[in-house]
Amino acid sequence: MTEEAPADNPYVRDPDTEFAPTGELSADDAREQADQLREAIRYHDYRYYVENDPVISDRAYDELFRRLEALEAAFDLDAEGSPTQRVGGEPVDELESVDLVVPLLSIDASGEVADVRAFDERVRRELGDGAAVDYVCEPKFDGLSIEIVYVEGRYERAATRGDGETGDDVTENVRTIASVPQRLRGDPPAVVVVRGEIHMPLSAFQEHNRERVERGDDPFANPRNAAAGSLRQLDPSVTAERPLDCFFYDVLWASEEVVPIGEMGPDDADDAASVGAGGVGGLDTNWDEYQRLPEWGLQVNDRHELVDDVDGAIAFRDELQAVRDDLDYEIDGTVLKVNDREQCRRLGTTSRHYRWAYAYKFPARTEETRIADIVVQVGRTGRLTPVALLDPVDVGGVTVSRASLHNQSEIAELGVDVGDVVKVERAGDVIPYVSEVVEDNAEGYFELPDSCPVCGSDVEADGPLRFCTGGLSCPAQLKRSVEHYATDSGLDIEGLGEEAAGQLVEEGLIEDSVADLYEIDAAELAELEGWGERSAEKLRAEIEASKSPSLGEFLAALGIPEVGPTMAADLAAAFGSVDALLAADEADIREVEGFGPTVAAHVAEFFGNERNRRVIERLREAGVEPEPPASTTAGDELEGLTFVFTGSLSVTRDAAQSLVERHGANATGSVSGNTDYLVVGDEPGRTKREAAETEGVPVVDEAEFADLLAEHGVGYPPE
Repeated sequence: MTEEAPADNPYVRDPDTEFAPTGELSADDAREQADQLREAIRYHDYRYYVENDPVISDRAYDELFRRLEALEAAFDLDAEGSPTQRVGGEPVDELESVDLVVPLLSIDASGEVADVRAFDERVRRELGDGAAVDYVCEPKFDGLSIEIVYVEGRYERAATRGDGETGDDVTENVRTIASVPQRLRGDPPAVVVVRGEIHMPLSAFQEHNRERVERGDDPFANPRNAAAGSLRQLDPSVTAERPLDCFFYDVLWASEEVVPIGEMGPDDADDAASVGAGGVGGLDTNWDEYQRLPEWGLQVNDRHELVDDVDGAIAFRDELQAVRDDLDYEIDGTVLKVNDREQCRRLGTTSRHYRWAYAYKFPARTEETRIADIVVQVGRTGRLTPVALLDPVDVGGVTVSRASLHNQSEIAELGVDVGDVVKVERAGDVIPYVSEVVEDNAEGYFELPDSCPVCGSDVEADGPLRFCTGGLSCPAQLKRSVEHYATDSGLDIEGLGEEAAGQLVEEGLIEDSVADLYEIDAAELAELEGWGERSAEKLRAEIEASKSPSLGEFLAALGIPEVGPTMAADLAAAFGSVDALLAADEADIREVEGFGPTVAAHVAEFFGNERNRRVIERLREAGVEPEPPASTTAGDELEGLTFVFTGSLSVTRDAAQSLVERHGANATGSVSGNTDYLVVGDEPGRTKREAAETEGVPVVDEAEFADLLAEHGVGYPPE
């Protein structure tokens, strides 16, 4: 039943958004207008999220919201519990752990109908006496479970499910979600603890991914990861920018008397694990909850149903699966819950899950899916990479919602465009890619733009590839250059990740190149959103500590095309200094083992580029002095052996290579017939392993490598 609109409130229907300047209002008039705006905005939130029937436009709503913000700021009005608190509070150093009011257990699940019937048989058997059992059926959301506490109708606390007993305190982050009311409506109990599911709607997820790609950020892998990552931000203002939503579906506990959070919760374990709110406020069944939650202003999903028996639950699941692709949120099955809460209490729980609920899962989406959008990502070198944003699909046991389309030639060959149904595979069981168009729903194929989507510079073709001509004047290229410089593959500057690099570029602290890093003022950094004196000083210290890298680490950090850490170490060993590389030509570089004509040309072009030479000079002027590789040897115990390394070791590959070289061995970047051992760490490259198999080169893991060195009298890991 739709609640009546607040009486005599001018901001409920057809509101006049032509407001007088705040300076013309008295304090009393401002307070009265703010109260009316808060009341109206709460009503509009209710109509939008709960009733799904808004009475004003989004634009009008935004105008009301901005006016309320302006009044609260201009007249220093108490904003506690105000809708404006959704904009986010102060950042925190870390999320605190809190005890949940009621344990949040899991739900036993299966995709087999026989298991669902077996669950129903067990329920009836344990209830006995021919008990009548009906079920509440609802979607099984693929989001993040949350416990929210309301005291006297006011939002008090939110915590993640965590381990079921203890979760992360995400109160300030959840406060920013518009569908989570700051104050309940109607006549709720004095204390009510509810469970909901935080999720990112699919349409919002695709749009948010498009925005991330277009500004040079990596897109999120799937909506659940996007929601979870957004909710666990240390800065609530970041969460506020993410398009999160919440469905409520369970009253965990309630009380007609106010008690401290530490004293909340049922008296015994049976109630705590099953029906904490049983009997309070007439909530005698789970179906009652679906009637009561909207009355309190809490959004419930409209696809829920009360059925008489297990056959009705199975039919509900089949019907929902048929429309799954039309929904704007991710679900992976349905949940059936015994309706009567006294029956739930009698059924109880196991140590892990409720015995009165069961999840009937959908089969995983496999391989074929629809392309929802195609966006263009600008990389560190200016290369434009088309990225297909997919309706999430299971590929090899992993849910993916994006795939690279590589280049214009591949797009044309596939004939792929937005709206097509495609087959998705994973290269080497890792990287998703579109292998074919199964259903062509568009005319022609997608074409890369003539201008950069980030900076607007002209795009030029190089064979099948397209490149932005903006160079480091393009924010995407500059940001990715800084991000790469600070990664583990570069100089490992802790605290300078993707978001921080983007912020420094966007705020103008880095305008020209990575060399600007060494001129950043800690006081200026501390004034940026999300930073403070402590975090700013810590980053400054990390930047200062990066001034004495090994030559190999420095070359890897520069981001030379086609040159990763191993090949950078090979260059360092071959040339010994930055000056030697600046003086080298392509023929000199081709003398380095493993450097063919293509890579050698990239390296020569990089060091011959006047801008790159200027950046290197600025870095050296700032005090960055790469240390040359050790020229002395510790012995000849490994003389005559050649090692190649791939994957992540417990030490840096640079350290492992230096160790064997100091004891007389060679360490190269590619496998050949002259290689004696390929040392394999975590997540190794496929190419080197295949080459080792072809050449008959022994492959050893890190432990076997250590044993091999010990046999030659060399200790590992290096000190």
